[in-house]
Amino acid sequence: MKSRELAVIGAFEFIPDTFPDDRGLFVSPFQEAAFVRAVGHPLFPVAQTSHSVSRRGVLRGIHYTLAPPGTAKYVYCSRGRVRDFVVDLRTGSPTFGAWEEVALDAHALSALYLPPGLGHAFLALEDDTVMNYLLSQRYQAANELALAVGDPAIGLPVPGDAVLSERDRAAPSLAAAPLPEYEACLDIEAAFGAA
Repeated sequence: MKSRELAVIGAFEFIPDTFPDDRGLFVSPFQEAAFVRAVGHPLFPVAQTSHSVSRRGVLRGIHYTLAPPGTAKYVYCSRGRVRDFVVDLRTGSPTFGAWEEVALDAHALSALYLPPGLGHAFLALEDDTVMNYLLSQRYQAANELALAVGDPAIGLPVPGDAVLSERDRAAPSLAAAPLPEYEACLDIEAAFGAA
């Protein structure tokens, strides 16, 4: 498995080897040894797994979690294709406001690690696109926030005709939203290595 750090400090893409044959394909989207080599600590204790199905043109996000408690994510696309966006929302971070777009699909099965404090969004490019998530915290509505995906202060290249949920349409701008602090997020992530 190959890995690379994204333009957002602490976020990584993992690119596994795939093994196709006449029966289909075998791949391991998460491999602990490769994760530890890249990130420097084991994967967080998984508190929840989630699975979303989206039709073509659906745009989900920008979603993030207050810190504390802070939620780390390991995500991959197991059916279809997405344009995935990772956004640094951690005030005080050396890459605050930076973002990177990564293509994820069910053929390469690359995965992304997002430490606490990062925003996440994706645009489904095919019907029945499936995203899978490993999460360090269980879902708690009071801690789950959203930012306006079309906020020019962030500048994501997203289509104006994307299908958004009511929550995402009403999300505040970067300037108006409560944001996690970089140091608090680092403390949360450091605890993963101690777990």
